[in-house]
Amino acid sequence: MLKLTTEYHTSELLDFSCDDFVFLSSNKSLHARGHFAKVTTPANHHDDIDNLLSDHLSQLLLQAEQAGIKNPIAVGAIPFDKRQPSALYIPYDYRWLERETVHFSTRSSMPSLQIQQWHLWPGKEEFCQMVFQAVDAIHHGLLDKVVLSRLLDIEFDRKPDSIQLLTQLNTQNPYSYNFHIPLENSTLIGASPELLLRKQGNTLISQPLAGSSRRSHNTLEDNALRQSLLHSAKDHHEHQLVIDAIRTALTEHCTELMIPDSPSIFSTPLLWHLATEIRSELRNKHTNVLSVASLLHPTPALCGTPRERAYELIAQLEPFERNYFGGMVGWCDAKGNGEWVVAIRCGELSENHIRLFAGAGIVADSQPHAEWQETGVKLGTMLQALGLSDSKEHVL
Repeated sequence: MLKLTTEYHTSELLDFSCDDFVFLSSNKSLHARGHFAKVTTPANHHDDIDNLLSDHLSQLLLQAEQAGIKNPIAVGAIPFDKRQPSALYIPYDYRWLERETVHFSTRSSMPSLQIQQWHLWPGKEEFCQMVFQAVDAIHHGLLDKVVLSRLLDIEFDRKPDSIQLLTQLNTQNPYSYNFHIPLENSTLIGASPELLLRKQGNTLISQPLAGSSRRSHNTLEDNALRQSLLHSAKDHHEHQLVIDAIRTALTEHCTELMIPDSPSIFSTPLLWHLATEIRSELRNKHTNVLSVASLLHPTPALCGTPRERAYELIAQLEPFERNYFGGMVGWCDAKGNGEWVVAIRCGELSENHIRLFAGAGIVADSQPHAEWQETGVKLGTMLQALGLSDSKEHVL
C-alpha cells in the first residue's frame, strides 16, 4: 500500500498493483492503470521526425478522447533496437503525483530472498575479450565508440514483489527516474539517472550521461575519484561523442540549442557521471516528444557512433538480445508533451527470475578489466534494492 498525495487528492491510500505503470520523476510523476489500447508499432525511422508510430499514437489518443478518457496519454517502453515492436499503451485511468509527497507505507520492507541460481552472461573472460575486440575495431577506424553490456540472471526461491522492489529503488535512489512498467510476460523495473528527452511546449531538455567512475564510502577517496573523472581525457572524449550526436540530430528541428562548453558532475549513490544538460526550442511545438526521442535513440551513450556500425558490432559481440534494456521508457500526451528516460540500472522481473543489465562505453583508451568493474558497479543499483549488496563481489 502506498500513501500518495496527488495534484488532485490529498492523503489518499492507493494499492499499487504489479500490473500498474509507475514513473517517478522530479518533473512529473505518474501512476496509470488499465489498457484502452496497446501500441506495438516500431519506433524505427530514417532520420525523419515523422514516423508511423507517432501517427498511430495520435489516432489512438484521439479515439481514447472520443471514448471519454479525459486528456489521454500513452505510456510504456521502446526497445533498444527500434525495429522491434514497441510496448506502449493508452491507460484507462491515470493520475499525476508530486514526487516529494509520495510516501511508501506498509510495503516498504523487502523480505529476504534466497538465491537458487546465479549466472553471469557473458562471464568475465568473455566480456574482457569483447572489449578487446571492440578497442581493436576502434583502432582500425571502423567506429569511434561502442557500448558493450552484460547480464546477470538470478533465480530466487519465490517471486519478488515488484512494488516492494520499486519501493526500495525509490528509497535508495530518490533523485533517479524510477519506473515500474508491465510488459507482456514480465515487468521492467529500474532507477535510471539519464534523461533522454523532456518536452513542454516548444522546449526540449536532454541530459545525457557518458563517462563514469565508482564512488567510495571514504570521503577523501570519493572526492579524488570525482576529480579524476572531471579531468579524465578518455571520459571527456567519450562524453563529447554523445553531445555531438545529439547536437546533429536536433539542429535541423530546433531554432536554437543551448549546450554548455564542458560537462558537469552528476552523482548517484554508487557512481559519478559526466553530464551535460542540453536545452533547445522546437520549430514546431506540435511535434510529439516521442518522435524527437526516437530520432535521438539510441544515443552513443547506449549504442555507440557511428550508430549503424555500433549496432553491427553489438550484434556480433553480445551473446544475447537486449530487448528493452538500453531502450527508453516514459510517457507522452496528445499535445506532444512528455518525458522519456534511458532504460538503464534496471532489471526485467518474471516470476521468480530477474535479469539485470549493465553496459559501459568503449573507446580507444578503454581497458577491459576496468570496463568489467564499471559494469559490476552499475549492477549494484539493482542488487542493493534486492537486498543483495553483499553479493556484489561475485559480479565485480
